[in-house]
Parts: sequence; C-alpha cells; structure tokens
Amino acid sequence: MAHGRKPAHSSYDLRQVKEHIVETPLNEEMSKSFLEYAYSVIYARALPDARDGLKPVQRRIIYQMGQMNLSPDRPYMKSARVVGEVMGKLHPHGDSAIYEAMVRLAQPFAMRLPLVDGHGNFGSLDDGPAASRYTEARLAPAALGMNAGLDEDTVDFTPNYDNKLKEPVVLPSAIPNLLVNGGSGIAVGMATNMATHNLRETVAAAKHLMAHPDATLEELMRYVPGPDWPGGGIIIGRDGIRDAYRDGRGTVTTRATTHIENVTARKKAIVVTELPFMVGPERVLERISEGVKNHKLEGISGAIDLTDRHNGTRIVIEVKTGFDPNAVLLQLFRHTPLEDNFTINNVALVDGRPHTMGLREMLDVWIGHRRGVVRRRSAFRRRKALERLHLVEGLLLALLDIDEVIQVIRTSDDADAAKSRLMAVFDLDDIQSQYILDLRLRRLTRMSRIELEAERDDLRHRIEELDRILASNDELDAVVVREMDEAVEAWGSPRRTVLLDADESGTLTPVVAHGDDDARDAALDAAKAVTTTQHAASDVAAAAAARREGREDAAAQALQIEDAPCTVMLSASGLIARTTPSAMDVWHARSAADPRTADDQIRSIFATSTRASYALITSAGRLVLAHVSDLPSLPASTTLHVTGGVRADELIAMTESTQPVHGEHVVAAIAMHGDPVDAGSDGGSDAGSQSAAALLPLAIGTRRGVVKRWNREAPTTMDSWSVIDLKDGDEVLAAAPARDGDRLVFISSDASLLTFDAALVRPQGRTAGGMAGIRLAEGCRVMAFAAIPAGKIAWTYEEGGNGLSASSGAVVLTVAGDADALAGTDNGSAKVTPLEMYPTKGRGTAGVRAQRFLKGQNTLILACVGAYPLHASTDSGSPVELPKPDMRRDASGVELASPIGFVA
Repeated sequence: MAHGRKPAHSSYDLRQVKEHIVETPLNEEMSKSFLEYAYSVIYARALPDARDGLKPVQRRIIYQMGQMNLSPDRPYMKSARVVGEVMGKLHPHGDSAIYEAMVRLAQPFAMRLPLVDGHGNFGSLDDGPAASRYTEARLAPAALGMNAGLDEDTVDFTPNYDNKLKEPVVLPSAIPNLLVNGGSGIAVGMATNMATHNLRETVAAAKHLMAHPDATLEELMRYVPGPDWPGGGIIIGRDGIRDAYRDGRGTVTTRATTHIENVTARKKAIVVTELPFMVGPERVLERISEGVKNHKLEGISGAIDLTDRHNGTRIVIEVKTGFDPNAVLLQLFRHTPLEDNFTINNVALVDGRPHTMGLREMLDVWIGHRRGVVRRRSAFRRRKALERLHLVEGLLLALLDIDEVIQVIRTSDDADAAKSRLMAVFDLDDIQSQYILDLRLRRLTRMSRIELEAERDDLRHRIEELDRILASNDELDAVVVREMDEAVEAWGSPRRTVLLDADESGTLTPVVAHGDDDARDAALDAAKAVTTTQHAASDVAAAAAARREGREDAAAQALQIEDAPCTVMLSASGLIARTTPSAMDVWHARSAADPRTADDQIRSIFATSTRASYALITSAGRLVLAHVSDLPSLPASTTLHVTGGVRADELIAMTESTQPVHGEHVVAAIAMHGDPVDAGSDGGSDAGSQSAAALLPLAIGTRRGVVKRWNREAPTTMDSWSVIDLKDGDEVLAAAPARDGDRLVFISSDASLLTFDAALVRPQGRTAGGMAGIRLAEGCRVMAFAAIPAGKIAWTYEEGGNGLSASSGAVVLTVAGDADALAGTDNGSAKVTPLEMYPTKGRGTAGVRAQRFLKGQNTLILACVGAYPLHASTDSGSPVELPKPDMRRDASGVELASPIGFVA
C-alpha cells in the first residue's frame, strides 16, 4: 500500500457493521448457549435411547453399514471406509469418535452381544485397537435384528444434517439392546452406566411382563436374576442388583473366577480364568506387583499372564510354599481388581427426555417399542398387499378377454387414449389401466392366469391375517412374542456370570434364572469355592492387623498353613494324600479281620507335619521333593485308604528342573525330616521327629537285582536329583529306609527269594550305581524288593485259632502263572508264607525257591513282601481275598478268584 493512502474501509462500511451489532446481556447469552449445548450432548451424543439402547453415533453406524450391504454373509470392508460413509452422510463429527464407537460395538469383552463383526486388531482390555485403515468390519448377526424392518415404515425417519438424506430416529431393535449390551456415557450434569444382561433371561422377563402386566419386581428377577458380564466372573450378593432394578441405581460386587492347582511338584498357584467386567490382565498384574513391593500382599512368589485368543483368560499367581492359597486369594480380592465394584446408573432417553429407570421401566419401553414396530409393519404390509391385490384383480379382469384388450390398445391413437378406453370398456381405474399397458406380452399366457389367481388368494389370506393382527392386541402380542423367541433362538447364549446371594446367616447360595437348570452346577461349584476362600478371612484379618503394627513377619505367619502333625500315605494304585496323625495308630493296629475299602493297599506311610517336605522316589531312580501342604487332606477314618488323593505320577510330571522320562512312575514316598516310618516298619521310638540327623539310609532295589543304600547326601538348591545311577534298561522297583539290622528281600521271576541283612550294603552317595543284590538266572528279573525292619520278622501262628494277630510279622506273597498269558487274564496261584521261613544268605547269591510251579506255570506274575496282613485288589479296586499263611516255603499255592492288580 502506497505511503499516505487510506485503507479500503470507509465510514459508510463502519456504520453498516455497527448497525448489525445486537447487544445481549452476558448472563442470558451464556445461559442460552449452555442449555443448547447441554441438550445437544444429552440428546445427540452421550445418552442412549431407551427403545433401541443406542447412542446416535452407534445407531448411524449400524444403519449405514446396513445400507452398505455389509451383512454377515458378505466380505469385510475397511473400517476407514465405513467411518467415512458415516461421517460424510450422517455424523458430521470427528472420525476418531466414530471409529471408537464402532470398535466398542465389535469388542466381545465390552458387548454381551456384539453388533459389529471386526476383522483385525480391535483392541483388548489392556490395549487399544489398530488404526481404521488396518482393520475391517461387517455387521454381526445380531445387528440384522436391530435393522429388521427398516424398509417397512416401522420407525420414523428424519433428515440428516444437510437435509439431503434421511436417517432413522430409532432402530426397530428386535433385541432388548439397552439391557443386553448396556452402555456408558457422560453428559452434562448426568451420566449413564448400564450393565449387560443375558438375552434369554431378558426376553423371558419381557414375555412374563406382557402376560402379567402387574408383575412385581421379585417376579421379574426370577427371570433376570442379575447382570451377565461378557467375560463371566462371579457376582457376590444381590442387594445392589435389587436397588438398581427398583430405583435405577445400585452397586454390584464382581469377583474373578479362580481355582487352585499345582503348577509344579512343589508349588501351588491361583489360576484366574475370568475377570470382572472391563478389568484387564495387565492391570491385575500391575496391582499385584505393587502390593508385593509394598508388603500389602504376602505369600506370592510370582505372577504371569498366559492369556491368549485360543485358551482365553489365564493368569497364574504362584503361592509360596507353606502359605494357605485361600488366604492369599482373599488378600488378592481385597487389594487388587480381582474384586471390583460396578456402579449401575440406568439413565436413558424416553421421548427425548433423560429418565432413570428400573428393570420394569426398561422392559416396558422396549415392549411398547416392539408393539409399535409390529403394528406399523403390519399396516405397511397390509397397505402393500392391498395395492398388489388391486393390480392383480385388474389384470385378471383384462385376461378374461385379452383379445379385446389388445384390440383396444391397437386401435387407440396414443397411450392416454388407450388408458381411457381400457378404463371405460373394462371398468378399470387409472392405476390398473396403466399397469396393463406396462405389462409385457409374455405374461399373457394361461400359466400366468393360474399364477395370478393363486397370488390373489394368497394376498387375500395375508390381508385377513394382517387385519386380525391390527384389530386385536392379543394377536399383536403373539407376533411380538414369536419374534422374541426367534431372536433368542438365533442369538441367545447360556449365562456366563455366576450369581451368589447371601441369606440371613451370611451363607452364599447360587441363584439361577427360572428354568435355567444348566447353570446350577457351575453356580454350586462357585459357591463352594467362594465359601472355602471366605473361611480364611480371620487369617487375612490377623495379617492386616500385624501389618498395621509394623510386624511384617507376623503378617506373613498369619497367612501360612498351620504346622500341624499329619500322616502321609501312598497307595499301590498311585494315589497320595495326607490325613490325621491317628492314621499311624490305625496302621499299627490293623488286622486281617478289618473291613476292606478301595485304595487301601498302602505302599508307604510316615508321620510328618503340614509344613514339612517329603520326597517321591521314581522308577527312573529320581528323587522329587514336594511339600506336604500341597497334598489333599483326608478326614480321620477307622480304615486306611487314599481315596480322594492325587496321582503321584502327576506330581513328578510338574517338577521344574527335570522332565520325567517315558514310563516313569512313583514307587515310594519318604519323609525328608525326622525318622520316617515306611509301610513295612514299626515306626521306631522317635517316629515323626523333626531331627534331620535321624534320617536313615534309603534302601533301593532294581529290576536287574541291584541294591543300594543311599546315605541321604543331597544338594540344597535342587528340587529333583538322581539317587542311583541306573544302567540302560534297569528301573527302581521299591525304596524304603533301612537300618543296619533290618532285612532286605529280593524275589525273582523264577520264584527265587534272597534275604540278607542290610548291614551287608554299605551306604553310598547319590551318584553311585549300587552293588549286586541277587544273582539272577538268564532271562529272569526281579519281581519284588522290600526292606523289612528287624522288629517285624518275628512270627507267631496260632494253629486252629482265629488266624494271626496284628503283630505276626512279615509275610511273602507269590503268585505263579503263565508268562505267555495276556496281562490281567491269568488269575494265578497265590501263596502267603512268613518271611521267617526263608533263611538268610549272602548278598549277590541266588537265594532259595519260594514257590513250586505247577503244570502250565513258568513264572511269577506278582510278588510282594510286607507286614501281615497284605491287601490286594483288582485293577477296578474290588478286594481280592488272599489265602491263609502257609508254613511251607516251596508249596504250589491256591488258585485266586480274580487277577490281582494292586497289592501292598
């Protein structure tokens, strides 16, 4: 601009601008603008409509995807394309808001019944989704129910933001989406936070309400007992649910679904398989880490997230040895999101106004909406059917004299003249005449007439049905109920969340929907698990009190399992468990007259305490350390059995350091502290003491006749190690503590028995391979090995009396049979003889004959040495009666009634 030149503004322009200034008080302008903004946010952004349960952006996404024909049977389309269509045609806001809404509609952990089928990374509980240019989407099957009938005048349409297109005010919503999928949103001065529910239960409640308009809340809660989270979990207590269903507001306590399992032979872990609603694994692990660092959580050695798409949620929280897993779990519920509260605030739009609604109000709104949809659709279909019937009847009139119709048309000057003449000659109206003029000649056949008459009759029948529906509320409700049942059949699924309600005494009882008996078993299991956990509440309270006083050691001590005396038993069938100390008294007092039970063949038994460790000896010559506290506890009983125990072979399969070799199995269990008591021992005067110096050498016998006494030298940093160096093809048969004065016994397959003093086998270190025990003939192998305490060899037999007393001593069982017979098919001949009848010999010799073979017998199929009485059973657990003791050491035995599967 040149120097001194005036600007382009003139005094006239300034006056014009001043004339258009309107002065408004600031408070009025702020009030008016804020009200407009608040109404816009409430009505057009944050709150869902109570009829279809959708916010405007969600409704526009579902509608536009339907317009784009993105049905479940069509290929996926890029999410960016969908977002662009919605933004350009219906929702003039940011693309990020549209994409976030579409992502939520596709997330199975956020929606109980997803409405969008996403392909690609649509996020997780801990991570966000990929960008819209990377993901693809189409409508989920349930969204077809939301859009069903849109083209049949079922809902009102309104112009879009630029008045060029139309969009639905509400979707027909064949499913109660507001209750099924819930929702959340923050408006101005109000917010909504609605829980998800089960489709089957919600529809059942709606049907009941339609049939019984005066139904009470308690009656409706028989069908909808509570929320049903997409991820499952457990809801504790229903007081908050009742409040929410009555007043629209309430708080629900949700717990994760957990169970306790062994992750190694030494460790137990709390495994989380279902989390509270919208709680992610990373958030749980972060809070656990913080709690351990701050000493709010005790007894946790580690936590790892093993969640994946194929196995679902799996968080493994390892519990330190000696801690009560239930007490640790209760700690986790108190200090981590494994227990979370969900505040229900049922706010939705009804007739354009926000309302806080209970269960009945929400069902009433949806039922009324469905009635209106069905009524409008029926009226639309009736109108269309009448229009079509009008055309068909006109065409049938023309077909009565088609030649004259053609003649009229041919002789007319133009189309308007032809129409007028048709209306005059055949008594047709304008619409019918135009339809005949537009008709193609190929329709003017005899077959077409038959088809038209059938169509006319079908239309009349359809109109009659629609008239009946429109004229009767009962008929209308029948259609509504039928479509509800079809929706449940198509998209319904079983309940995932378990509901537990507390009675007046505080006992938790499972709650299931009316008629849903399938969920009862899962609810009962959850109730037992929660009750078991709550029994540890006093321990957790004691730990919290000690922590407040700064006594961290006392806090950890309160959560540990009580170090109480107990007895560990291993059965011949491979089950192991712990029971009360009285089991040792039952063991010493056993007699042949005692009643038999399943799994009563006790291979190893010793006194210990719940915080002590013990060892499993395997056939591969491996020792595996384990903890008594990890074993299931059996109640006191007058008979010894291990029914209810765990498989010992499973414990060795979970060791951390060494994986089991093929075919490896447990052959013995021994104590690692104090003077252990084996199944064949008398216990000693110091049985069960906790002095590590009193541990006896462990006698080990192998299949090839090798014997070893391990001196108990053991590494201090390993939980599994070898106790004998086995040669290829050899395996450990049995192991038991043995003093120098005890007796070692071998029995070979050719019925040779060798017994000698344990003092002949010097104790060796864990890497030694042992020494010769019995000299085997060619092709023979050892069938049994045992270490018999010196006090158990003495024998007393009362001829003609009631048999043998409980202190009668050790016996030898041998069963002869055919080596070529299939396993389990040869009963065999059994003989029971006192061990005292066999002379001792030197180590490494062949021994003496223990049984004489009869015709058809060439081997021992089973042998056992132990304290009388021996217990035998079949593979299925049925007791097998053994013969009475025979004083002849080389007798032929007695035929058994059944083959023996287990004996000890």
